[in-house]
Amino acid sequence: MQARRWMTVTASMLFVAILQAGAPAARAQAPASAPADPALHDGQHDFDFLAGAWKIHLKRRLHPLTGSNEWVEFDGTTHFQKIWGGRGDMEDFDVDSPEKHIQIHGMTIRLYNPKTHQWHIYWANADRSTIDNPPVAGQFVDGVGEFYDQEDFEGKAIFVRYRWTNTTTDTPHFEQSFSADGGKNWEVNWITDQTRVRP
Repeated sequence: MQARRWMTVTASMLFVAILQAGAPAARAQAPASAPADPALHDGQHDFDFLAGAWKIHLKRRLHPLTGSNEWVEFDGTTHFQKIWGGRGDMEDFDVDSPEKHIQIHGMTIRLYNPKTHQWHIYWANADRSTIDNPPVAGQFVDGVGEFYDQEDFEGKAIFVRYRWTNTTTDTPHFEQSFSADGGKNWEVNWITDQTRVRP
């Protein structure tokens, strides 16, 4: 992600883009998180722990899946708001690394399907002014959220995993990992730790 001026993206524009993108073409099945039991868990409030404003610290691996262990660290803020009566949420993401002169400006959109009890999570990048498609999909089980998809990375098909932990604290933890071998091994490339500023 290269540094560029932040471009304001409205909610309506983002949702139009999602609708225009439509359902992604059939892809190989990504590793699935444990199936949710609809009788036991309504996941509509799974992301309520993110409500409010946060300071965020990001560690990002610069060259994933190359054997490189070069990381860059960022600091910034995020802000969370619910939409659609709680069946979705939006979170803006704004961090920078003065040392590397890199800024990341983005937005996460999470949409909950009450029929499947799963979340679909989209990432919008101001640098590209697009929404990544397909979304990662999954749910929380025993306080841990895992979400998967399959993407093309550097010309190869890989699996992507989002993982949320520490969600009952004021310092939730997030990791993104890539797998180039069908989910047998995972390499973490994006780590965030957050500290609540206000509810």
